[in-house]
Amino acid sequence: MSELQSAQPMSASPPVLTVSALNQAVGRMLERNFPLSWISGEISNFTRAASGHWYFTLKDSAAQVRAVMFRGRAQYADFMPREGDRVEVRALVTLYAPRGDYQLNVEAIRRAGIGNLYEAFLQLKARLTEEGLFDPARKRSIPLFARTVGIVTSLQAAALRDVLTTLRRRAPHVAVVLYPAPVQGEGSAQKIAQAIATASLRAECDVLLVCRGGGSMEDLWSFNHEVVARAIAGCTMPVISGVGHETDFTIADFAADLRAPTPTAAAEMAAAPRADWLASLEGTAQEMRRVMRRRLSDASQSLDWLSHRLVSPATYAAHQRLKLNAMQLRLAHATRTPLNMARFAVRQLETRLQGQLPDLAAARRRMQDQGRRLHARVSVEQRQRRQALQALASQLELLNPQRTLERGYAIVTDGGGAVIRSPAGLNPHERLTMTLAEGSADVTLSSVQPSLE
Repeated sequence: MSELQSAQPMSASPPVLTVSALNQAVGRMLERNFPLSWISGEISNFTRAASGHWYFTLKDSAAQVRAVMFRGRAQYADFMPREGDRVEVRALVTLYAPRGDYQLNVEAIRRAGIGNLYEAFLQLKARLTEEGLFDPARKRSIPLFARTVGIVTSLQAAALRDVLTTLRRRAPHVAVVLYPAPVQGEGSAQKIAQAIATASLRAECDVLLVCRGGGSMEDLWSFNHEVVARAIAGCTMPVISGVGHETDFTIADFAADLRAPTPTAAAEMAAAPRADWLASLEGTAQEMRRVMRRRLSDASQSLDWLSHRLVSPATYAAHQRLKLNAMQLRLAHATRTPLNMARFAVRQLETRLQGQLPDLAAARRRMQDQGRRLHARVSVEQRQRRQALQALASQLELLNPQRTLERGYAIVTDGGGAVIRSPAGLNPHERLTMTLAEGSADVTLSSVQPSLE
């Protein structure tokens, strides 16, 4: 064959591919022709590597394909797949080049048929949350000293044996009341709710366990019904939900007062271990004994101290009499001392008052002396004013017109009362009035002669 190839022209020979190039080309073709899709099948040969990656085979009745889910995607899965689980994976078809095997590169995984169920689960959860059915404020606390525990589960459930074994081991003193109900199948949700309502009506338990073992979402679907959630919320006693495994969540878990990851954990939460209570009681008893011994010791010391203080009534009365006398002396001294101090203060005030009082005799003498001086000054002033007044009276008398008239002069006035001072103011035949010293006379001028000067 090599000879035939060498005989052909170089331009006609087909390209030679390496295995790596071939696998890479096939891988690109698969990724290009098979987009990200949902694929259903059964889990087989599941392995979780130390790196966190998941390796498994997805198969059905006629075929199988290898699958890998890397840690970055696997950490967001809400459950751990197990052998035989029916699942749906969202994956990309790829080729693992080193082995030449095509495989599924899984991006997401969910239980088969979970799409519609999970959507219904979310819708119911949202609606009941909006109603306040899951409000933490309405959650009740689990009693510490539960004497009777009620259990709602199936008589054939393995969870019942686990719960009874746990209660018998941890708290054999706790009574158990079973309210049987089927935990899966047609009509099981209504029967579970009826069993819860019966337990609530009878009110013979301190706490009620609603539990069953693990399973698929379809197996646990009876605990995702609204009637079960409302029965749990309306129960008269606290309810612990222990349904499925730790990764399983149901509507009953949200409605319950406390969720347990497993039925066994629910039993542990419902009743504290008897050994713990006995140890606690023993510790309390020891503490009470210590307290009692301490109180007895304190009382004994107090008794000794009081016995030392105890004296005869006569001695006590004498002692009290001495105290009374001393207090009387102190009282008398306390009374006299303020009185003496007050008297001394009064004397000091009197002395200060005497120093502040004016000298009335000296003031009286000064006042008399000033009175005499004022009187003398007033007399002199009166005499001087009287003399001045007499001088002014004399001057006034000299200027008095009456005296002029008495010497033979007269005052001539015209008809209007104006004084005639010169001949120029006179007219012939004018009527004039002459005022004399002892009266007046009306005269008429016959003629007026001008002055010759």
